[in-house]
Amino acid sequence: MSSVYAPNGRSVILENLRWGTYLALLADLGDHRGRLTFADGRLEILSPTPRHEHLKKLLGRLLEAFTEELNIKIQSVSSTTLNRKDLKKGVEADECYYIQNEARVRGKDRIDLKKDPPPDLAIEVEVTKRVLARLPIYAGMGVSEVWRWDGKKLRVCRLQEDGKYIEVDKSTVLPEFPIRDAVRFASRRGKQDETGIVRAFRRWVRKRFRVK
Repeated sequence: MSSVYAPNGRSVILENLRWGTYLALLADLGDHRGRLTFADGRLEILSPTPRHEHLKKLLGRLLEAFTEELNIKIQSVSSTTLNRKDLKKGVEADECYYIQNEARVRGKDRIDLKKDPPPDLAIEVEVTKRVLARLPIYAGMGVSEVWRWDGKKLRVCRLQEDGKYIEVDKSTVLPEFPIRDAVRFASRRGKQDETGIVRAFRRWVRKRFRVK
């Protein structure tokens, strides 16, 4: 028998769920269900705060502006549900990208992790406390890199052969991305409009990388 509890004002936990029940909830709740994380019979439904959504969108826009200026091919899958029945795990990133594997999923409207590669990069905005640990889920699925962003510090975590993430100085999937400078521009949030921040970052990228 399943049980339900709410550990904080932003998330609800359902215990002892079957895989089929999790899939049914994904379908029944549709697009207005918050973020769902499933691991070994436990389901967390998180309702993100406006700050959480602002931060994830801003960092995503900076990354996308950078790849546009340097003509780096990417495929954004945003908060697409990633799950695997064999692992009995599912997760929805705040932002998610294919970079090295972009060509392998280009034009696909549905990602099937049985045959498609996992995303190369997931972004996790960590301003809302979660109950279920998400890094082990990403590791199990083989996501090469996770960026952990709390609005002040951006930590790059790289998947190792032992199935664990370690924090590294710079990205491997997007090695030229200027982590510290992106954080510097993102820190203007609340002082400058989002469009202005992204435009200023673009100008900086063009000058820094001599983009014509």
